[in-house]
Amino acid sequence: MQKNKNKTIWNTYTVVMLGVLVAMTIVLTRMFAINLGFARFTLGSVCVIMAGLWFGPVAGGICGMTADIIGAVLQGYAVNPLITVGAMMWGIIPALMRPLMTGGKVKKIGVLSLSVVIASLFCTLGFTLAGLVLINGYSFYGILPTRLAQFASMTPVYCVLSCMLYFSPATKMINSTMQRKEAKEAAEAAAR
Repeated sequence: MQKNKNKTIWNTYTVVMLGVLVAMTIVLTRMFAINLGFARFTLGSVCVIMAGLWFGPVAGGICGMTADIIGAVLQGYAVNPLITVGAMMWGIIPALMRPLMTGGKVKKIGVLSLSVVIASLFCTLGFTLAGLVLINGYSFYGILPTRLAQFASMTPVYCVLSCMLYFSPATKMINSTMQRKEAKEAAEAAAR
């Protein structure tokens, strides 16, 4: 796609695609979820992961932050900065590990799955848990079992869905569109 795969090319296409991914994240996180108050079983994080993998860590972080802030406002919650940082990490961590995805498909799947597990540790058991305890006042020992259950049940689902989407024709389509946009921009810059 690009020489530096972690670089975000900001153009209309990127902004529109991030808007779509933010909207999908909000719908999957806020409407199609099992919400227990301090734990939410949802698939919205997969959209943020894909934003980071497809468009870079900055775009993934912005997608996670935007979706979390808009979703909190829509549901009438105050924005919790630690939970927002956790939402951003879903897009940043897998994107930062993307350059390690070299070699065969099995190695790429392993690295992508590892990056999702690390992101889940930081987000589900790190920032979000800290935000719920420190800012919202939940008891650490009271919500830890549910957070561990959420981590154990959702992380494999996130790994499978992220691998299915990343190694699908959608990624090839996005890469080819980005390459055409880059070539067009380079040609326009050379003509000036």
